[in-house]
Amino acid sequence: MTEAENPFKPISGNVMPRFSGIATFMRLPHVTEPAGIDIGLTGVPWDGGTTNRAGARHGPRQIRDMSTLMRNVHHVSRIKPYDICRCADLGDVPVNPIDLEDSLARIERFFARLHGAGVAPLSAGGDHLISLPIMRAIARDRPVGMVHFDAHTDTWDRYFGDHIYTHGTPFRRAIEEGLLDPKRTVQIGIRGALYSDGDNDWGVAQGIRIIDIDEMYRMGIPAVIAEARRVVGDGPTYVSFDVDGLDPVYAPGTGTPEIGGFTTYEAQQMLRGLQGLNLIGGDVVEVAPPFDPSGNTAMVGATMMFEILCVLADAIAARRGA
Repeated sequence: MTEAENPFKPISGNVMPRFSGIATFMRLPHVTEPAGIDIGLTGVPWDGGTTNRAGARHGPRQIRDMSTLMRNVHHVSRIKPYDICRCADLGDVPVNPIDLEDSLARIERFFARLHGAGVAPLSAGGDHLISLPIMRAIARDRPVGMVHFDAHTDTWDRYFGDHIYTHGTPFRRAIEEGLLDPKRTVQIGIRGALYSDGDNDWGVAQGIRIIDIDEMYRMGIPAVIAEARRVVGDGPTYVSFDVDGLDPVYAPGTGTPEIGGFTTYEAQQMLRGLQGLNLIGGDVVEVAPPFDPSGNTAMVGATMMFEILCVLADAIAARRGA
């Protein structure tokens, strides 16, 4: 793709220092119209599904700021996402901070508009409930598979009796609504104490492949990658990365930290291992800046977004070539 064909490239740090200018995801152009964009980087500043420590609504803004530290070429895969795809910052979803149902509808409408324009979404949350309306927008016609990095399965049914929409329930709802294919879903890094013995049984009964943290370390990273690739196969696949999948020494700024998680380098290895899959979008969620004044968790979130961006761009370029 020539420069004339693709004007959607980051501002170079050699043109304007990375500490200056208006912060956008990866220093990409900010546009409001999705037409002609291959990958839309979007913020969803909403944590209305949080059950304990709120703060992820502030994640997109700080991730944008930290993403100015990213560059143009992946140092291992050599993927150049901005050379092979038209990427842009499409802004934030105009959520309603005091109305959960209204926010879910707003998020769905926003991503349905992108999906209708042929844009693959890459989103920064926000809590993990944002994945549900995104899937409602992009998976109505055909359920998607998913590679899910997390400390929690997020397939619980309800909280406090009647609350069926929380950041612990998005993938149960997505399966019930026919948006997510459980037999093409793998969850990696699951750990932490449970409320009861059967908390994760429903997902297993649906066919989800759960690789808890102990199995992950017994298998080793290459085997985990191979298993994830086997599970999702060649069908359309979404990537969802909750930063609490990481050990909190790497990402303390999150609402539900669980010690004993994987490292940032292991996360990068696993995300890189998704290259070649039929990826259609992804998100990085649960970055809560109020719990990490250093900004390191947001930098981790931005880096994981760049890792997903590279394999997503590679997938889009491969489909275009085919």
